[in-house]
Amino acid sequence: MLTIARLFGKSPFAPLQTHMDKVASCIGKLPDLFKAILDQNETAIEQIGQKISQLEHEADLTKNDIRNHLPKSLFLPVDRGALLDILGLQDALSDQAEKIAQTAGFKTVEIPQSMTETFILYCQKVMEVFWLTRQVIKEIEELLESSFGGIEAEKVKGMVEQIAFLEYESSTLQVALLKKLFREGEMLSHPSFHLLNLLIEEIGALSHISEKLGNRIRMLLELK
Repeated sequence: MLTIARLFGKSPFAPLQTHMDKVASCIGKLPDLFKAILDQNETAIEQIGQKISQLEHEADLTKNDIRNHLPKSLFLPVDRGALLDILGLQDALSDQAEKIAQTAGFKTVEIPQSMTETFILYCQKVMEVFWLTRQVIKEIEELLESSFGGIEAEKVKGMVEQIAFLEYESSTLQVALLKKLFREGEMLSHPSFHLLNLLIEEIGALSHISEKLGNRIRMLLELK
């Protein structure tokens, strides 16, 4: 298996893609967590949460390895600060997945029946935002080969615009959920009300960070 140092010799972006693979493994567990939340399956929530924490730790180790081996100067069309910004946002994604799992594990999350369908759509939309952002990271090698221009750059710009639209849709669903919660939440205890409110916010943060990452890649194109 290639070390991070050897990956830098291949491309400045290869280590970032390796780290994103770790991040994606972590976030890929969230749909199972969302289902366990809806089922009020506390055992599954705990087990999935432990797995997410383990995967987040593995992503952290890769992040630290990248920082320790990041060359002081790169003779390539990207600066060190941009790489660190991208790495930081990727790290924030796995951190957020762990935060969602921890929040879900505080106590049984009660989701009123009237909110269930919107909650499912919301979670699905947030995951869409992330997976498209991950695809943008996969496209970086092609961007490098095209010197951040041409057809490939236009393709990535289009993907980033789509990320922004999906994030807008997820934000719209978040607002709809919160409206239902504040209008119909009197059936919940105060702890349950605040826990559900917090969980909705934590899930939404995942799409916000994904959009920031997509925009950071777009900034690389604008500088070229």
